This record gives sequence, C-alpha cells and structure tokens, in this order.
Amino acid sequence: MAQFQKIVAPKQGSAIQFINGNPQVPSNPIIPFIRGDGTGVDIWPATQKVLDTAIKQAYGNERKIEWFKVFAGDEACDLYGTYQYLPEDTLEAIRTYGVAIKGPLTTPIGGGIRSLNVALRQIFDLYSCVRPCRYYKGTPSPHKRPQDLDVIVYRENTEDIYMGIEWESSDPIGKQLIDLLNSEIIPSNGKLGKRQIPLNSGLGIKPVSKIGSQRHIRRAIQHALKLQGKKRHVTLVHKGNIMKFTEGAFRDWGYELATNEFRAVCITERESWILSNKEKNNNLSLEENAKMIDPGYDALTVQKKEAICNEIKAVIDSIGQSHGKEKWKQMIMVDDRIADSIFQQIQTRPQEYSILATLNLNGDYISDAAAAIVGGLGMAPGANIGDNAAIFEATHGTAPKHAGLDRINPGSVILSGVMMLEFLGWQEAADLITKGLSNSISDKKVTYDLARLIDPPVEPLSCSGFADSIIQSFKLDA
Repeated sequence: MAQFQKIVAPKQGSAIQFINGNPQVPSNPIIPFIRGDGTGVDIWPATQKVLDTAIKQAYGNERKIEWFKVFAGDEACDLYGTYQYLPEDTLEAIRTYGVAIKGPLTTPIGGGIRSLNVALRQIFDLYSCVRPCRYYKGTPSPHKRPQDLDVIVYRENTEDIYMGIEWESSDPIGKQLIDLLNSEIIPSNGKLGKRQIPLNSGLGIKPVSKIGSQRHIRRAIQHALKLQGKKRHVTLVHKGNIMKFTEGAFRDWGYELATNEFRAVCITERESWILSNKEKNNNLSLEENAKMIDPGYDALTVQKKEAICNEIKAVIDSIGQSHGKEKWKQMIMVDDRIADSIFQQIQTRPQEYSILATLNLNGDYISDAAAAIVGGLGMAPGANIGDNAAIFEATHGTAPKHAGLDRINPGSVILSGVMMLEFLGWQEAADLITKGLSNSISDKKVTYDLARLIDPPVEPLSCSGFADSIIQSFKLDA
C-alpha cells in the first residue's frame, strides 16, 4: 500500500496495472489528477464534469473513475513548501496508479527543475508523446481546407536535446570539454577537417539511441495497425540530410524495425514502387524498374547501378509473393520525409499523411504547427505514454491572466481526457464526448478564443458553459 505524506487516496477503486506495456483496467480505476496552474482552476472542473457525465451515460453504474487529487506546480508549493514543485507524494501516486491526467503547469523560475512536463516524462520514462491534430467542423482556422488535416504526431519524449545535457559558455567543465573536442576528438575523427568549436560556446549534446528510437516507432506502427485504408501510414520525420548519425539513424532504425519486426504487415514506400512497377508490367527488367524508381539512374556509377538492381531483385524475391498482387495496399506504409519539408506539406497536402513519427524537438514544432491549422493549442490534446505509466495533459500554457475568470477554452484537457478514455478501452464514453464537442462547435457554441475568430463573431460561452454545451449536445445525440 502506497504511503503519502499530505494526501489521502480514495477508499474505493483499484489501481491500473501494466502488463507488457498494456494497461489492465478495472471498472473503477483510481486516477490521479493535477488541476494545473493558472487557468487549471477553471478548465479542470469543466473537464471532470464532461468525463464523469459521459462515463455515466455510456456505462451507468458499471464503470466509474475514482479521482485522486495530487499536486504539482505552484499549487504544490502552497501545500508542500517553496520549490516543492513536484513532491514525492505526486510521484508515488502516479507510480502506484499508473494513469494520470493534468492541466497546464508553470515552468519554475529557480528551484532546479527546468520543466515539470519534461521531468515527469523522464521520471516515468514516458517515451512517446502522442498529439492528434484533427479538425472539428465549424472551428475557425486561417487555412482554406483545415478539414484535410488529420494527423497524429508521435514525438519521442526522452532523448534528443531535451535530455538537458548542456553547459553554459562560462562553465569550466564545458570549457574543458570544448578543449578536449578541439584538441583530440575532432582531429582524430578524420572526416571533420579543421573544424573547431569557438571557446566561448555554450555546448549541448544530442543523444539518439537505437533502443529509444525503435520502441517509440514501434508504438507508432502499432497505432497505425488500428487504422484503416490510407490512414495506415507512418512517416519517419527527420533531419538526416544534415545530422546523419542522430536524425539519419532514427530514420534507418525505423525502416529496420518495419522490415524486420513488422515485415508481415509493413511495406516501405520504395518497396511499394518496386512491386507496383512489376505488377503493371510483369516483364519489366530490373534495370527498367531501377530507372522508374530512381530518375537519376543513368548518371550513376556502374557500382551504384548494380546495387539498385540487386535491391530490386531482393525485394521481389523476398516479398513479391507475400506483399505482391496489391496486397501491400492493405498494409502499413512506412516512408520518411525531411522535417522542414513536412512543415510545408502538412499545409499544402495534409491529406497524404496520417502518423508522423518524430524525434523530440521536431515533434514539438510540428505538433504545434499542426494544431494551429485546426484551431490552435486550445483544441490540441496530448498524451505521454510509456511501458509502465501514462499521463494525459493540456498542451497549452497556464495563461495566468485568465485564471479564475471562467473564460478559457477547456478543449485541450477535455480532448486529452478523450485520449485517456480510449487508452482505457472506454471507447463509448470517448465517442460521446467527441460528438458532443463537435456538435457544440458546429453550432457556434464556443469559448472566446474561437468565438472572436468566427465571421461574423458570436457571443462566447464561458469555460463552464462550453462544458455544459458539450454535455447537452452528446445527451441529445445519444
């Protein structure tokens, strides 16, 4: 039994257990919640009301969440003392009960923790940040066809520059490291020429591991298996043209995983070209196929031409029977795109993408850019998932100037609650909320952030009023 210093767990309910990374969910799970700083005081009560009502309507008395209030951020400091932004009570509660949900948290000033969100992800090894970005009819958007965007960003959560391994330019240890790099490491590489790091540089390290990349991409592929048609598509997003041994390795390890562990259900984009060309013309030679998949083929060296022809033969020999005759069209398509290209393509042809598997920094940027297309961060949910815990969260900030005014959009936390219900396997309740929210927006019953962008502008609902509108809508729709 977990021991807590200043909080008391519910007397009713049971803990969610994880087996092989999958949650085993009782009918009355105890779920810790962090209200959040700033506008958390408004959006959490609205969210809880929507979740509880949907569960009650979907399952009657058969299922119920036993909510357990825990503390983080400024509210934790009020209870536990100065700089106690993330008390052990809260960590023990999440450790014990497995799944939690939280509102926005302030990034501390002083006190040693750079980001509470990053700290939670690293403490519980929540290696996949999942951020769906889809459009709800009626949501104002600066884009002409925001409805074409329906993507899920899978952002690796624990590596990359977010590990926080860096030194200030004035740090003596950082200076020693620069000296070592300049005098020994860089010259001994043999490929870096006479490059030198300026002595007054801040220094950061960007670790990207095979195990970290593949466990994350595995979750993305497993998610794609639950989808249908063209949505069964995973794009590896990277900057491997520049950072070849980190971002480029992420791409390579992703393809390795897809073509080994998921061989029976995956096809790479290049493999699909090869098989498609062969299916259209069974008499196509290896060289003719090579010219079709690589337009620069004729300008290549003899060795490179031979390598491409050998690649084509190996694909046809190894998966021609299992994936050919268009069977590959029902499988998971795995391809890759350069990160900066994806920023453009989610705006110009978003319908071509489904799941974007990214490293940490790229995923941060891309998920925010995608959210902007479909209504902003107020409509952007998020989940942080690992093998032994999951935390669902608002993706926006605390907006303290709006706190206590009952006016902020609770959509991000409500939709994060929908993701949590789906994670629990409570799809019926999740669907009720999604329909209710969609109906409320279509009817232009929205909070001020969306109301002011509707043309002509409409009278906004309060935060709690928006929650009530969602509930009324899904009750009528049931």
